Amino acid sequence: FYFFIFFTNKTEQFGNLLFPAFTVPEERRGAFQSQKNTLALMADRRSAFLQVYYKLKSELLEDPSFEFTDVSRQWVDRMLDYNVPGGKLNRGLSVIDSYRLLKEGKELTENEIFLASALGWCIEWLQAYFLVLDDIMDNSHTRRGHPCWFRVPQVGLIAVNDGILLRNHICRILKNHFREKPYYVDLLDLFNEVEFQTASGQMIDLITTLEGEKDLSKYSLSQHRRIVQYKTAYYSFYLPVACALVMSGENLDNHIDVKNILVDMGIYFQVQDDYLDCFGDPETIGKIGTDIEDFKCSWLVVKALEICNEEQKKVLHNYGKLDPVNVANVKALYNELNL
Repeated sequence: FYFFIFFTNKTEQFGNLLFPAFTVPEERRGAFQSQKNTLALMADRRSAFLQVYYKLKSELLEDPSFEFTDVSRQWVDRMLDYNVPGGKLNRGLSVIDSYRLLKEGKELTENEIFLASALGWCIEWLQAYFLVLDDIMDNSHTRRGHPCWFRVPQVGLIAVNDGILLRNHICRILKNHFREKPYYVDLLDLFNEVEFQTASGQMIDLITTLEGEKDLSKYSLSQHRRIVQYKTAYYSFYLPVACALVMSGENLDNHIDVKNILVDMGIYFQVQDDYLDCFGDPETIGKIGTDIEDFKCSWLVVKALEICNEEQKKVLHNYGKLDPVNVANVKALYNELNL
């Protein structure tokens, strides 16, 4: 599905350039029209989803628990717009899609769509919180094609407090819109559980890259899976579906297989992300990859360790070094191993 969206978007963008004299055959026009209708529907869904973001943001900027000044309100307003809605929004939109599937074709009410959207935005807020702090810890430069929030002039380490604010906003949104729901406590527990799992995965990732303790012998596919399962898969793939299940009145303990499948999807996603970090075009993926320089437990390096010979393994002494020559040597080895 994601490949279809990417491909059709690129076809729309570059079609005239690639196929200037191309005419759609009569028998294929129905399929092309259906594809265009799907893209138009997706654009409408995204637009409707963004309208919920603006409503939630407006509520947060008027939160009665804090007496905003004009300056502080403008800061939070700018910080939210910079960090929350700028991604693909797949996590948030997945809540609505999952809830719709669980309703088995029944038409959703406006209130149901709003509540599912609000939960989707809670996940996007959680994502923003993680990314703002992750970029500081990784000393990253760009995110989504723009400077990382902490690198924006006058922001700096204020971004740490902004990250804490982003996390607290989730509780405010849940309180404002789900406090009277019978599953309110289940939602709070779910978000707390997933945040704990993600932070713990981040901890494993960070302590494996400590200066002075860098040891490639500690890296393996099982170690990579452990990091990715906790750091990425739970909040990116399991949480959206779990939110929809909770909203539908389901007990998550009865859907362990769902969790297992979604975790595997999350691991597959991270393997792709590891590849793009090394070989993706920064203009396309919106960030400059630094996994090699940061000595990350990436799928590429653990796979290289698994299949390379002793001579090739010596090349991996370049791993975790900042010099572009060292980085190029590692990438050359990956290519040699057909990774």
